[in-house]
Amino acid sequence: MNPEERIKELVKILNQANVDYYLHDNPTLTDNEYDSLLMELFRLEEEYPEYKLPESPTVNVGTKILDSFDKITHQTPMFSLADVFNEDEVEAFVTRVEKEIPNPEFVCELKMDGLGVNLTYKNGLLVSAATRGDGVVGEDITNNFKTIKYVPIKLKEPIDLEVRGEIYMTKKSFEEANKKRIANGEEPFQNPRNAAAGSARQLNSAIAKERKLDTVLYHVPNTTEKTHYETLKLLERLGLPINPNSRKVHNFKEIKEYIDEWTKKRPDLPYEIDGIVIKLNDIEGQRKMGNTARYPRWAVAYKFPAEKVVTQLEDIIFTVGRTGQITPNAVLAPVKVAGSTIRRATLHNESYIREKDLRIGDFVVIHKAGDVIPEVVEPVIERRQNVSYFEMITECPICHTKLIKSTSGIDYLCPNEHCPARKIEGLIHFVSRPAMNIDGLGDAIIEDFYNMNIITKIEDIYNLASKKDELIELEGFGKKSVDNLLTSIEASKSNSLERLLFALGIPGIGAKTAKVLAKKYDNLDNLMNTSKEDLTNIKDIGEILANNIYDFFQDENNKVLISHLKDIGINMEYKGEKSLNNSLISNKKFVITGTISFMTRDDIKNLIEKYDGTTVESVSKKTDVVIVGESPGSKYDKALKLGIEIWNEDKLKEVIESL
Repeated sequence: MNPEERIKELVKILNQANVDYYLHDNPTLTDNEYDSLLMELFRLEEEYPEYKLPESPTVNVGTKILDSFDKITHQTPMFSLADVFNEDEVEAFVTRVEKEIPNPEFVCELKMDGLGVNLTYKNGLLVSAATRGDGVVGEDITNNFKTIKYVPIKLKEPIDLEVRGEIYMTKKSFEEANKKRIANGEEPFQNPRNAAAGSARQLNSAIAKERKLDTVLYHVPNTTEKTHYETLKLLERLGLPINPNSRKVHNFKEIKEYIDEWTKKRPDLPYEIDGIVIKLNDIEGQRKMGNTARYPRWAVAYKFPAEKVVTQLEDIIFTVGRTGQITPNAVLAPVKVAGSTIRRATLHNESYIREKDLRIGDFVVIHKAGDVIPEVVEPVIERRQNVSYFEMITECPICHTKLIKSTSGIDYLCPNEHCPARKIEGLIHFVSRPAMNIDGLGDAIIEDFYNMNIITKIEDIYNLASKKDELIELEGFGKKSVDNLLTSIEASKSNSLERLLFALGIPGIGAKTAKVLAKKYDNLDNLMNTSKEDLTNIKDIGEILANNIYDFFQDENNKVLISHLKDIGINMEYKGEKSLNNSLISNKKFVITGTISFMTRDDIKNLIEKYDGTTVESVSKKTDVVIVGESPGSKYDKALKLGIEIWNEDKLKEVIESL
């Protein structure tokens, strides 16, 4: 799919997701899915500004308001918060703030799961309450909001105030509302958030009152106080409801302690929370850091891991990867997990299925955490009945070639290099962003071109220029999109060697290993002529991977392919910075944690890479060194337990001075 089409598709998907979330109170994408698609749209719009659409969600926060409500324009726009899903992302946020604000203080708050609201008080009197809407204009829900107990119509001081918060429903009120709905023959609400949002936007205020809504307030966009925490105390003095569990913290370690504490206490709260909000406390610092088109840069929302749900394993089907690997996949009775409907999940291999004792017809537990990939956790044994045992296939489901076992003895492979499924997956991998990065050849287009005999092998990609007129005539293509595609193909010829190595699909070679090989051997001929022994001497390349690399370049078909690619003019040399050698860094794995006062993380990573070391995000037995700054968090504790070498700032300076 070309960039223009992809931008249109992303805008359509994201705007519909906004409608589902903000108008229908029925989210259909998880936060991670939404954020991933939104970031892709940001990147594409930055690269191809000529295709940016006026209705793009990158310039809007919510969505249009319902026609049945009057409109209210917010005095200042209502932003969303950027979501983070794990400890590393929280730490990265803290590091970003620390780069701009010296010795920052933060405030942690419970993230209420409800409907955003903006209140306007004039001379101490409540004059309006509005939903977020599109971030600029919201729905007037003033009458419904006034039915909420404990919200003052008149403040304790006669001041003008714009204040924001969340309308929510307690667990008890939610249960009572659903009992009434069931008794009346109505569908129960799915969760308290949907119930609160739907109730707050009732046209009949009596219904809203009956639902027993609550609210909590947490933000004054134009506060005159010096800190966010002082602003919360001001709201409390004015008689407005705030959450009493907010806390000032000073570093990542204290933030993590707050998250851990409320992760444990969460089930005992009388209301639902779906995460923790972390804000820079200093108001002047907030204004200095500013906002993106959608998010304040001085705050994030840490989202708790998603829930587990139960559904039925209806079948197990098989797919063929680019290396011929056969992967079993679960066909599930559709079920919503964290806001999206799950119908498929990978089961990895035969051993995975056997170890978990999964059987077709089982009810199974599905989990979908910070990443967006659903996982089958386990069967529900007590519900097992009328199930059938899993049987591993012996033939390729596409070309029916007899399967063989991989060298690892775990996976099954289709050995037929001419299997259509293998060829299509291989071509998709070759043009992908981390490989040769050819825009305009998406998965569906590759499959169509393969079936039309336009692209059946890698060399065909570079011969598309000779078929330009033919391509322009195809549905969905035009002169501009074809020109963009051919430009991208031509540009890929100049890629550095590591991209080509990754694109070739050598079994076991990921993007990182490809770069290690490219830096070490400098050009493809050197790598092709190396020995197995030389390969096994490279850190983290064991005997199996060395065999894969060596065997790939001994294969006559691969030699012919590489010869053709040379003739086409594809670069075969490493273009990056050459590695320097130093025994303290070279061939070692580093983890960086905490704040380093005299260098940024990126600078440290670049230095390590320059000397042929690597940085990884998590601490394990394979980690060689953990570089520790101020407020290091759990990675430091884990390194101590594992006995891993620790470099503090003084040691890091000493190493740098010795280079």
